[in-house]
Amino acid sequence: MFIWNDWYVAAWADELKEQPIGRTLLGEEVVLFRGQDGKAVALENRCAHRGLPLSCGSITGRGIQCGYHGLTFDGEGKCVDVPGQDRIPPRANLRRYPLVEKDQMLWIWMGPPARADASKIVDYPYHNDTTHWPHRHDMYPIRCNGNLLIDNLMDLTHLGYVHGQTIGGDADSHVTATMQITPKDNGLHFMRWMMNCLPPPTFAKAVRFGKQRVDRWQEFDLHIPGAIVQWSGAIDADTGAKEGKREGGFSLRLFHGITPVTESSCLYFWSASNGYRQDEPQATEQLFAEVGRTFKEDWSILEAQQRSLSRYPERNYVDIAADGARLHARRVFERRLAAEQIHVPVSA
Repeated sequence: MFIWNDWYVAAWADELKEQPIGRTLLGEEVVLFRGQDGKAVALENRCAHRGLPLSCGSITGRGIQCGYHGLTFDGEGKCVDVPGQDRIPPRANLRRYPLVEKDQMLWIWMGPPARADASKIVDYPYHNDTTHWPHRHDMYPIRCNGNLLIDNLMDLTHLGYVHGQTIGGDADSHVTATMQITPKDNGLHFMRWMMNCLPPPTFAKAVRFGKQRVDRWQEFDLHIPGAIVQWSGAIDADTGAKEGKREGGFSLRLFHGITPVTESSCLYFWSASNGYRQDEPQATEQLFAEVGRTFKEDWSILEAQQRSLSRYPERNYVDIAADGARLHARRVFERRLAAEQIHVPVSA
């Protein structure tokens, strides 16, 4: 089941170019396109005539034109042209989804439009600060339930086992990390510290530390149902990281956007912002490649996990001490889900 009354990432803003894009979001077919006025639009992805997905059509001066018989729909979902006739059938309209372009992302509201409040969209200004936080971004279609991806980010003890050759490093430093969890009404904040440890390979490639050992931090803000803001890094051990000194070493910010496709698949939107050697484009490219390699390792794990859980749904699964943040995230999700009314898709 899905949480409908919230904002999800539908696309990166720069994905919308000359052609429309079709996406399945929360089980519904949506077409995304940018009108000739530059405004991004989201409509249900079907022509009101014979049902061909509008993502198979083209963008015109009046809206999006079906590639089958040429009907054209404007940014409100209203049919504005039927070739060969003046009369437009009054029912030839489509559902329009609220869509907001913010921080280089396109955020969509899948629930009743009257409840959409753009002020509730997660702020992520770092995408707009290319001087201090140059970044690259991508999207992975992953065949797993979106909550498994959130689980993965809430329990970072896996880093030493899955990502030992990139951002993970020594497994013991992750298992013994200290962690402070602050619950919130719609998610949580946690701070994770690994003190006096060896820098992982990705960190060591990026910067030259003054000491052999570093103090690492991982700071997360989870916003249910599908946005996570992360700041991670390291500086030389015993130089004040816990007291607030986080300059002069390795630093990156990550955005994670998880949008369900079905109950067993999701879209993973992520970006990596470089907080060191910002005036060197090569450093940002190297970071993006390292993080991408890391997340592809997660991709394999998550899909294998989904296959196992789907095959053995009734087996007993245990929780361990490292699951504290994950369990809180699940409780918030279930509470939000229970509070929602039953969703009935809006048809034209």
